[in-house]
Amino acid sequence: MSTSGEEATALAARRKSAFSLGMKACYSPAAIVLTLSFFGFGAFAREGGLSLVFTMLISVFVWALPGQVVLVSEVAAGATIFAAALAVTLTAVRLMPLVVTLMPVLRGPRTPKWQQYLLSHFLAITVWVEAMRNLPAMPRDMRIPFYVGFCLVLFTLNIFATGAGFLLAGILSAKLAAGLLFLTPIYFVLSLMSVSVDLTNRLALGFGFVLGPVFFTAFPGYELLFSGVVGGTAAYFIARLHRGRV
Repeated sequence: MSTSGEEATALAARRKSAFSLGMKACYSPAAIVLTLSFFGFGAFAREGGLSLVFTMLISVFVWALPGQVVLVSEVAAGATIFAAALAVTLTAVRLMPLVVTLMPVLRGPRTPKWQQYLLSHFLAITVWVEAMRNLPAMPRDMRIPFYVGFCLVLFTLNIFATGAGFLLAGILSAKLAAGLLFLTPIYFVLSLMSVSVDLTNRLALGFGFVLGPVFFTAFPGYELLFSGVVGGTAAYFIARLHRGRV
């Protein structure tokens, strides 16, 4: 066997191993919490009057629980397609920083644009947390296979969880379904606290906790946007001034 053939075989083996590691990493507390949340979403969508097929398609194409909940709420309230699409788009803006920070870590030097766009669709909060925790320590050529393996299992599990929650909605109480949905933001906050190692991130989290309720009272519906912009900007400049003095 030629040297190039041996290298190709070794590369394929490494990628296969990374793919398997990604699939195994999906069986974690994060994935369990997210799956329970999608289970609750299925029950929530049924209460909103949606069909089983439409509910599962929402999970497939939106793939972000806040946006999915907003879409179901808009449809149940009789909103127009344009209004519902705009509301979901606004909730998806929060994912842009996650894409911007993950893609340089995930992609290789020759990763085509279409693959990056496709991989971005599967990026959710739980995926971002797990990817940023595992990918930086991996060789560059193993990162995308790990990511694909993780997303494939997580995506499949949660589509089935959505359907199961819809079918079992008659058994679940409305409060229990809402509680299952609330597990994801709780997990996300705890995960952010665990991975926030620098002053900027810690300040941003602190400002978010303080400003969120304030902006919710003053500007309901825009509290996430305003608290993120104001708190994040303040955290950046305060941390920058602190570094300048050290």
